[in-house]
This record gives sequence, C-alpha cells and structure tokens, in this order.
Amino acid sequence: MAAEPPSWHEGISSDNTKGLILALSSSFFIGGSFIVKKKGLKKAGASGIRAGAGGFTYLYEPLWWLGMITMIVGEIANFVAYAFAPALLVTPLGALSIIISAVLAHIILQEKLHIFGVLGCILCVVGSTTIVLHAPQEREIESVTEVWQMAMEPAFLLYATLVITSAVILIFHFIPQYGETHIMVYIGVCSLLGSLSVMGVKALGIAMKLTLSGVNQLVYPQTWIFAILVATFLLTQMNYLNKALDTFNTAVVSPIYYVMFTSLTILASVIMFKDWDRQSPAQVITELCGFVTILSGTFLLHKTKDMVDGLSTSSPIRLPKHVDEDRYNGMEGIPLRRQESMRLP
Repeated sequence: MAAEPPSWHEGISSDNTKGLILALSSSFFIGGSFIVKKKGLKKAGASGIRAGAGGFTYLYEPLWWLGMITMIVGEIANFVAYAFAPALLVTPLGALSIIISAVLAHIILQEKLHIFGVLGCILCVVGSTTIVLHAPQEREIESVTEVWQMAMEPAFLLYATLVITSAVILIFHFIPQYGETHIMVYIGVCSLLGSLSVMGVKALGIAMKLTLSGVNQLVYPQTWIFAILVATFLLTQMNYLNKALDTFNTAVVSPIYYVMFTSLTILASVIMFKDWDRQSPAQVITELCGFVTILSGTFLLHKTKDMVDGLSTSSPIRLPKHVDEDRYNGMEGIPLRRQESMRLP
C-alpha cells in the first residue's frame, strides 16, 4: 500500500498552529492601528501641541483612542500567540502589519506605494512563510519560575543590562538633541525595550496558559515582577512610538521599527530561551534566509515609500510652518511636523 503523502502542516505542532493564527490576526489589527492613530495624532496636532513636540492633546482625540483600542486588540492576540509559539515564529510575522500599514497609508493617507513597494510586500510574505515552515517547536515549560531562571542566566542578564543602559542613554542624552531630526533615536528606544517586553510578555503568556490549565502561577512573585516590567516597558514604548509617528512619515517608521524590533527580539529569544539549540544547522540557516528575505522586503518598502517622482531622499526638503502638511503627504521621507520656515535641523 502506497505511503500517504505528507500534509503541508506536517512537523508544525498544534500549539505552533494556534500561535500562527493568533499572530496573523494580530498583524491585521496592528497594521490598521498605525493608520488610525496617525490620523488621530494629526487631528489632535491641528488644535494643540503635537506629540512630537511633547504635547498630549491626542489623549482627548477619539480617533487616536480608536487606534489604540485596535492596537490593544492586536497586542492581546500577539500576547496569547507567545504563550503557544516561540518568539522566532511569532515576531517575524509582524511583517504582515507593515504590508497592511503600507497599503492603508496608500489609500487613506495618500502616501504613495510604488511598484517596488508591492514587490517588498511579496518578499515579506515569502520570508514569513519560510520562517513559519521551519520554526522550532515551542519549549515545554512547567512553571513561571523556570522562565525566571532562564532570565537570571548570565548571558541574558548581560543582554538586559546593555539594552537598559543604551535606552537610558538615548532617552536622556540623544533624544533632547536629535529626537526631532533623527528617526533612529525614537525607534531605538522602542526597539531596545521592546525586545525585553516580548520576553516578559512570553513569560506572562506561559503563566496564564498554565493557570488556565489548572496549575496556578499567580501565587509566584515572579509572575507579578514580569507583569510590572512589561507594563513599564510598554508604556515607555508607547510614548516614544507616538513621538516617532507624529514626527516622521508612517511608511518610514513602520518598517524601520519592525526591522530593529524583530532583530533584537530574535536575539533576546535565542539568548534567553535557546531556541536554536533544538534545531539543526540547516533549519537555522533557512530561518535566517527567511528573515533576510523579510528584511529585503521592508527595505524595498522603506526606499520606495521614500520616493517621489522627481525627488530623492537626498534632497533635505522642509515644510514651512504655515503650510498644510496634508498637501505634502506624497513627499515621502519628509518629517510630518511643523518647522520654522527654511530652518535647518
């Protein structure tokens, strides 16, 4: 009797499949939230101090809250996904949110999506598919204290120390001087702290999963320590991501943030959960190839969204203070903020 051909999902565990579905739905919500929040930030900035200039008028804008609610729904789905699947599977799928964000920005914000941007979207999908098909199985963890022991290992403690130190330096030294003119400053803080918040989110997701299965993890102080750390990191990320979105073009913020955040998160996961220890060299190389494919896609999206017919990003064009920004949404790469006429940064 002939052997039955393997199905497409052979080798993908039930938990990984659940994590995959949750991660995909998360990307749809988060990708849309970028656009809604950007509309809310622009509307709030028109009647008060912009977020990029330190204002908080967006907190009174219903459209911004709608974007926040959409993002929260996406983040909850993402949170649960980490309880079922490894970060090496869940995090790279955030590329889909870039595609959704780019397409909606093209339709709603009139931020033009060039043909090579479409190719970038395709590359993101191909890279994500490669990673999904070769992702490691989730590690069996029986208690949140086991995750805490992983976090207390010297290698991860060194990584966490370097990340927090770098974020503090960026916040107190570089942001006051370069935050309004260099996009990497705001995004650097978000990405660095984001890699730690994902590790905390995964720990909390595992704790909730075990608790719902009948093994209560809420009695362990480590669960609450992880919760406090995650809340602190997420609030800080939200603050500086808002500043980045209000100051720079959405189509530039999204891919750069994705690349930095995903790279650092994968590094943190490899150090803390030792994901690659359970895989062959061929699987690791395939995953890296998939990730490089995604990076290539996001690079194309960034460069083509940064292009305008007859314009290149090398032209440092600035907007006069009295000019309506909506008229210049097509000029990609120009920070969406009011500046003094002809003033250099």
